[in-house]
Amino acid sequence: MFLLLVSIECLRSTCCRQTDRQTDRQTDRQTDRQTDRQTDRQTDRQTDRQTDRQTDRQTDRQTDRQTDRQTDRQTDRQTDRQTDRQTQTDRPPWPSLAYATAREPDHAHGCTHGSCYPATGDLLVGREKSLKASSTCGSRKKDPYCIVSHLQDEKKCFQCDSRRPYDPVYNTISHRIENVITTFKPHRKKSWWQSENGKPDVFIQLDLEAEFHFTHLIMIFKTFRPAAMVIERSADFGRNWQVYRYFAYDCASVFPGVSKGPLRKVDDVICESRYSDIEPSTEGEAIYRVLDPAIHIEDPYSPNIQNQLKITNLRVNFTKLHTLGDNLLDSRVEIKEKYYYAMYELVVRGNCFCYGHASECAPIDGIKDEEGMVHGRCVCKHNTKGLNCELCDDFHSDMPWRPAEGRNTNACKKCNCNGHSNQCHFDMAVYLATGNAAGGVCDHCLHNTMGRNCEMCKPFYYKDLSRDIRDPGVCTACDCDPDGSLNGGICDGHDEPSLGMIAGQCRCKDHVEGHRCDKCKSGFFGLSAANPRGCQPCQCDPRGTVSESPKCDPVSGDCFCKRLVTGRSCDLCLPEHWALSHDMNGCRDCDCDVGGATDNHCSMENGQCRCRSHMMGRQCTQVESGWYFMALDHYTYEAELAILGQGCSVEQREHQPGRPATWTGTGFAKVPEGSSLEFSINNIPYSMEYDLLIRYEPQVSMPRDWGEVRVTIIRPGPIPTSSPCGNTIPADDMLTVSLPAGSRFVVLPPPVCMERGVSYTLRFEFSRYLDGNSILILGTTISLIPRYSSLEMFIGGDPASIARKQSYERYRCHEGAKSVTRPQISNVCAKLITSMSAIINHGALPCLCDPQGSVSSVCDTHGGQCRCRPNVIGLRCDQCAPGTYGFGPAGCKACECNLEGAVTRSCDQLTGQCPCRPGAFGQRCDGCQAGHWGFPNCKRCLCNGHAEECHQRTGACLNCRDNTGGDKCDRCANGYYGNPVLGTGMGNQCRACPCPDGPNSGRHFAASCYQDNRNRQVVCNCNQGYTGSRCEECAPGYYGNPSQPGGRCQPCRCSNNIDMSDLDACDRRTGECKKCLYNTEGPDCGVCKSGYYGDASRRNCRKCTCSFLGTEHTQCTARDECVCQRATGQCQCLPNTIGLTCDHCKPNYWNLASGRGCEACGCDPNNAVNSACNEFTGKCQCRDGFGGKTCTDCQENYWGDPRIQCRVCDCDPRGIETSQCDQKSGHCVCQQGVSGVRCDQCARGFSGQFPNCQPCHQCFGDWDRVVQDLAVRTKTLSERAQEIQTTGLTGAYEKAFRDLEKKLAQAQGIVNARNTTAEAVSSLMELIEDLRSQIGETTDTLNRLEGDLTSVQNSNVEASNELSALEREAKQLNLTSDQLHRQLDILKNSNFLGAYDSIHSSYNKSRDAERRANQSTTTTPSTVSQSADTRRKTERLISAKKDDFNRKNAANKRALGDLNAKAQTLDMKKINEKVCGTPGDAPCAESLCGGAGCRDDEGNRHCGGLNCNGAVAMADNALERSKHAEKELNKAMGELSLILRASQVADAKTKAEEAKSKAQAALDKATNTKNKVERSNNDLRDLIKQIRDFLMQEGADPDSIETVANRVLELSIPASPQQIRHLAEEIKDRVRSLSNVDAILQQTQDDVRKAEQLLQEAKKARNRAEGVKSTAETVKQALEDAKKAQATAEKAIQRARADIGETEARLAQVLKCTSSSEHDLNDAMDRMGNLGREINALKLKRAHNSVAAARAEETATMARDKANEAKQILDGELMDKYHTVQELVDTKAKTVQEAKKKAERLRDEAKELLKDAQNKLQRLAELEKDYEENQKTLEGKAQQLDGLEDKMKAILNDINKQIQIYNTCQ
Repeated sequence: MFLLLVSIECLRSTCCRQTDRQTDRQTDRQTDRQTDRQTDRQTDRQTDRQTDRQTDRQTDRQTDRQTDRQTDRQTDRQTDRQTDRQTQTDRPPWPSLAYATAREPDHAHGCTHGSCYPATGDLLVGREKSLKASSTCGSRKKDPYCIVSHLQDEKKCFQCDSRRPYDPVYNTISHRIENVITTFKPHRKKSWWQSENGKPDVFIQLDLEAEFHFTHLIMIFKTFRPAAMVIERSADFGRNWQVYRYFAYDCASVFPGVSKGPLRKVDDVICESRYSDIEPSTEGEAIYRVLDPAIHIEDPYSPNIQNQLKITNLRVNFTKLHTLGDNLLDSRVEIKEKYYYAMYELVVRGNCFCYGHASECAPIDGIKDEEGMVHGRCVCKHNTKGLNCELCDDFHSDMPWRPAEGRNTNACKKCNCNGHSNQCHFDMAVYLATGNAAGGVCDHCLHNTMGRNCEMCKPFYYKDLSRDIRDPGVCTACDCDPDGSLNGGICDGHDEPSLGMIAGQCRCKDHVEGHRCDKCKSGFFGLSAANPRGCQPCQCDPRGTVSESPKCDPVSGDCFCKRLVTGRSCDLCLPEHWALSHDMNGCRDCDCDVGGATDNHCSMENGQCRCRSHMMGRQCTQVESGWYFMALDHYTYEAELAILGQGCSVEQREHQPGRPATWTGTGFAKVPEGSSLEFSINNIPYSMEYDLLIRYEPQVSMPRDWGEVRVTIIRPGPIPTSSPCGNTIPADDMLTVSLPAGSRFVVLPPPVCMERGVSYTLRFEFSRYLDGNSILILGTTISLIPRYSSLEMFIGGDPASIARKQSYERYRCHEGAKSVTRPQISNVCAKLITSMSAIINHGALPCLCDPQGSVSSVCDTHGGQCRCRPNVIGLRCDQCAPGTYGFGPAGCKACECNLEGAVTRSCDQLTGQCPCRPGAFGQRCDGCQAGHWGFPNCKRCLCNGHAEECHQRTGACLNCRDNTGGDKCDRCANGYYGNPVLGTGMGNQCRACPCPDGPNSGRHFAASCYQDNRNRQVVCNCNQGYTGSRCEECAPGYYGNPSQPGGRCQPCRCSNNIDMSDLDACDRRTGECKKCLYNTEGPDCGVCKSGYYGDASRRNCRKCTCSFLGTEHTQCTARDECVCQRATGQCQCLPNTIGLTCDHCKPNYWNLASGRGCEACGCDPNNAVNSACNEFTGKCQCRDGFGGKTCTDCQENYWGDPRIQCRVCDCDPRGIETSQCDQKSGHCVCQQGVSGVRCDQCARGFSGQFPNCQPCHQCFGDWDRVVQDLAVRTKTLSERAQEIQTTGLTGAYEKAFRDLEKKLAQAQGIVNARNTTAEAVSSLMELIEDLRSQIGETTDTLNRLEGDLTSVQNSNVEASNELSALEREAKQLNLTSDQLHRQLDILKNSNFLGAYDSIHSSYNKSRDAERRANQSTTTTPSTVSQSADTRRKTERLISAKKDDFNRKNAANKRALGDLNAKAQTLDMKKINEKVCGTPGDAPCAESLCGGAGCRDDEGNRHCGGLNCNGAVAMADNALERSKHAEKELNKAMGELSLILRASQVADAKTKAEEAKSKAQAALDKATNTKNKVERSNNDLRDLIKQIRDFLMQEGADPDSIETVANRVLELSIPASPQQIRHLAEEIKDRVRSLSNVDAILQQTQDDVRKAEQLLQEAKKARNRAEGVKSTAETVKQALEDAKKAQATAEKAIQRARADIGETEARLAQVLKCTSSSEHDLNDAMDRMGNLGREINALKLKRAHNSVAAARAEETATMARDKANEAKQILDGELMDKYHTVQELVDTKAKTVQEAKKKAERLRDEAKELLKDAQNKLQRLAELEKDYEENQKTLEGKAQQLDGLEDKMKAILNDINKQIQIYNTCQ
């Protein structure tokens, strides 16, 4: 940077000054001339040691001055030498400054790594002509001069002649200014500069040719030093001057106003007296340093320091001479001759000023180079230039010029013009705009570039991104169509993504696009220059236009329609399409049903197809209501309706509920061997071929197949050849089929052709059974199933027909119609059969449901089955099912034929009569004839002659006569008595009971009667409600007059609320109720009594349970005696009280306990959550930050005004009763014995150190009462004093004053009396005396009271102080009392709440019990009846088990006695030791582990503790361990969940997916390769065949043969290299003998071109193979990544396994259930291991894929090599003649055969690769499936772990509960 010279710091130390005084001047000068570095160092060390020893002894002042001068000279010279040495090694010349600032730059590498500086030297050397003085003696003539006190020589005056230069021999008296330049010649002291005599104002000036770095100045004078001088400098070549320093012997007088120092800054200008003293008279020195070493410099590179050191001119002005004073006395010229300036030596130290950018300087042009000269032109580095390196070098202006600083070179940066300019300039605005990054601006950019760095292209040019920015051709002319682009074809000059600019991009018009703006945008057409927007918009329907491509042709405007759309505007659908929309294809297929619609045309608007008859729906796939589609076996013919042959019979069979039917119709036709069946068919709907289906049911005795059944189709006549069945021959109508024994149906192999409208007869002859035995077969039906191959919808040949046929066959739609029990048909088959039905029947078929047998006229649309009524069958529901009869609107009824009496289950269809066996009678054949019973073994009825018929089953007689009854008419009927048994005589016939009259008399009130055998009296069994011997009276509980005609007894209407056994419960005549029970009253006991409510008729009158607190007190006579509404039980509530029993408050009310009704909650609307409050405490639900009863206070545990600020309760927790302090004052609620605002001190009456407060001695109470009495008395006195203060002193003596006033009034009356008597006067005198005495006494009393009052006031002051203290204590007591009151209220409410809850719960239980009790009495069977049964059973059990119970009870008593004895022997000590861990005999105070009855300091039960081995301690430890284990388990669970969610497994899955997709891609490519190879093989086979045929022909023309040869040559690529080389040699041999070469070359040009094309194709094949290889490598990499991810997952799972194992070990002491989780995790680990092994297997498969890919690559390489060899041969000398080619055809044919074999091998390899890839794909799919299963397994395990965690928490809760039990045990 700047070269700084700083003096050595030792100048400031005394030691250094003393050392310097002993330095010999001569030695210094010799040292200056020595340049050897080692000598300098030794000299310095020796000088230091020598001078250090002598320093302390020399104190002389003169010596000090000399020492100073010598020190200055020596130091400067040494500094110069050191500086020289340092600068020569590129080190900075200011070591002291560097030491002071610690910012010395590193110059170990010159200018490369930092600032550098040239060497320092004497700037005067070589500049004699640049040094001038304003006055020199003898410059014009010889001038005399004298010296002062010259004692050595006699001569004192001399001559000065400076007109010629100094010469040590010839001109020794010349004293020019150049003599002061330092030389090391012997005449050094003999030459000097001298000014003119007596001239005080003289200057010496040095003019430099450039800027230099000036460090210090040394002047050695021959005469006196100047009395005053000024050192000045200029940095602008003399235009401006600045003062460095003033020097004066007397600064104040010479330079007034100039500071004398000391220096504070390096640029301070001061006046210095140090070098202006008159002594010494010769060789005095003056030294000036630009930078004083005593000044600390913060930044040596600052501009201030730079300006301070930089000079171009230096001037020393001498302004005053030192004289001896004689010049003031004598003005002669001789006197002035001894006063002048003379200087031996002048040293101006400095160096070339290069701003740290140069390490050496060179001479300026025109300046002569001399030895030791400091040159002024810097040899600049760091890309700088100029004399002082003050400018940046040409083309290096990218950064602003700056001086080098330390390690920072601040080198000028080369402009970046990208090679398009070699000129630039610096622009500060650009530099600032770039954030001080670059400021260079290129000038005169070439190559069509512009911009600050020539980085942009000029308009109409753009930057070619494929070229380097420095390429001269980087800017390319725009290629824009002027018709379609803006601004005349200008394009984007460069890329700018933020602005959407792309280099070379043309700016197109609105409707134009393309790289050149030469085509219309999608949706526009007609590019035109006249159109300002370029193109016209397309008129296309967006629904029908392809969205991915242009909407219309850019030239013609025709729209590009979607696949199924047409029209110029794409607004029409193609035929057979509809619904123009935005779908991909534009329109949808009509997709009309091939059978239901007449064709595939539909309406374009709604897609409605043209349907066949009675078909409907858009696609004609539905039928109208009442119509249906047929099933395949619709045309079915029942065997039982056919013409039966000999021996055939019909067997009807009923359908068994719940079992599938194996037949249709009513049953079977039973056909024996050799018989036949004939079916008449006349309803063929469609002329086509039909499959003939035979359904049958073989007998159990048919072990083998029925060998032969001949089927004959009998037609009405010959078949016309033009008819659909014209191809049928007679043999086609003669069919034979066998019936398998294990089947129930068979289809004849050849179909049967039948025509519509023709009647046919089908004859079935069951001719032969295989084993020759005669056997029967049950034939059910035959069916004609339409053969699908006869319908055009399946055989049309179009893709749709083929697809329908394939679907019909794939789903085996025809199979479902063969069996009677049909499986569920698929949707595909149902659709196809529906279409077949519509074609065959020309639409839909009518249901034709029978109106009587069917539920409705609508049938099943598939098959036509109507919904039949019960027991009705048939497609149309037109007949009864077998075993039923009576077809009608209600269906059919079951025959119910008795199997014992009927021949069959079937009955007559009309009458229902079953065919009965002999001896059976009835419609169902289930009974005997009249007078008999006991079917089927009928017996005669026995009825004692009183009846003819009896019950068929039981034989009980029916319709007994003669007032008899009983099963055999052997007893009298009710109301009669006698003995009607046959043979007992006529006198015992049944007679009417006289109770009181007989039956049917109107007065018969007995159920029966009998005649007592002893007294022959008739005894009546009265009906309920009657009593008496003849039932002539009403029983208790009944009333009436049965003795009167028509009279009867009725139950008393008392609502069932009387005792029915009480005769007086109701009046027996009137029925009035007299003794109502069950809390009822009224004439009919129909209402509840007062105080009760309920339904009296149901005996549930309950006592009113009104809440006494919430009910009007006028309604209650006692607390539990209240009146309510008798029906509902509603009590009359107090205000704001609700509820049936008035037991709770209305919403937003509370305080039911007040007994005055409920009060409003009064919740603050702003501070409460809602207006409701607690019903018992009135506490509102407050928002956060609020509390109190109505939310107007601060929140809990806070106090203050919530509108202002709430403060937390600052209570000592050791002394508080509750954590809530007073809401207003913040005072805490203290425990007993604690006081203080914070409850942190003992209360009055308690002593000790808080919190251990103990009650005071009993004497405290006695003294406290005394103090309280004093307090009361003091208070009384205080009140009295207050009263006196209010009323004055007269108040206390008001009575005495009144007496005095009375007496004065009497005296006044006497005086005023006119007639005053002596008595009156004497009385007056007495009064006056009395008044005087009283006044005197009063005065004395007042004086005494005044004294007493003073003492009282003093006492009052003391009492006031005491009262204040008492008052404070009273306030605290009041506060405590208020808190206790509030707590008491809370306790009251709480107790009431608990009591209320208990009462309410009991009430509910009571009501429930009452309800259940009522139900038990009113319901039947009731609880009471059940209880009675249970009681009886219990009594029986008790009686049965009584003895056993007594025995067991005695045994239990003995066992209890034993247990009691054992309990008495139990030792509490051992229990304490086992539970708490300490012997039980230790006192609680000494026991660390506590025990039974022990409590801690806080009153809590104490059991267990640290180092205790009891059950409680162990439980606590177990709890802690379980908590710790729970944390560890949670941690492990978290890690496990992280593992389960870990990205490694997901990555493995993702990469496996990628591998799968890439393998699929490889498979696709292999498939494509296989297809190409197969196509190539086919082409090759065809070509070989053509060549062979061609060669076998005779007379083939030469041109054709040549063409074939060329084709063969084209296919010669697969030949081996040896064959190709052999062929080439043969060709070369024949080429040599060729003629007409040019013609042949002309003919073979096409061949060469084809060969080149073949080469290109081979290269493409190689590229494809390389692509396959890269894909395989990608698959390989993906599999490796999957393996790594799997390994990571395995490691993570192993860590999780270890963590889980550790957790399980910790939990083993608590619960062993977690072992299952370890097992599950191990299982998961095994599964993961299996997954890893499978992935390894996948890796192995990938290796196989790589081998296959390598094989494909090798094949491609072989193809490429062969193609190259072929090209070389073809490029060489492939020129032969026609006859040579013809001779080589045979050889080529062989080669082609080999090529074919190679192609086949390649094909086989491709097949193997395809197979391998398919296997890999399948394996990948299996691995994916296994992975998903493992993933599910892991998720299941995670869920199990969650369950275990829940179990663990439950166990912890159980442990906590057990601990609580242990803690609370007594």
